[in-house]
Amino acid sequence: MRRIDAVRALAAPSHFAHDRAMAAHENARVVYSTATGRMCPSCGWPVRDCRCSKRGADQPVPVRVVAKLRVEKAGRSGKTVSVVYDLPRNSAFLADLCQELKRACGAGGTVSDGAIELQGDLRDRIREILVKKGFGVKG
Repeated sequence: MRRIDAVRALAAPSHFAHDRAMAAHENARVVYSTATGRMCPSCGWPVRDCRCSKRGADQPVPVRVVAKLRVEKAGRSGKTVSVVYDLPRNSAFLADLCQELKRACGAGGTVSDGAIELQGDLRDRIREILVKKGFGVKG
């Protein structure tokens, strides 16, 4: 049985050898992809979705915050999600606001890409909470 495995390994197509050779290059990376466009040189993500730069991750929180609400259902297996977006891109501010909204609504949620996502259609509750905090609310 072992001899057969050794023969199969020697008879492998040549493109496998090429793949092994390319994998040996530590600094090999995708520079451009027709599916996504330009790639970030440091993190490898598409430039429009770059994860390494965290552009504006710590913006100051303005005096007057205007939040927008929407409900999403697409791409979530039929589950409804309330999204609060167009908020200041300040990670500490978003984490605190998300925690407060989750507690007040009694629902799970997360912060993703500068928006807060809460499970369920909670627009009315979220709107009341944000207005009490002095935020402007649209949607």
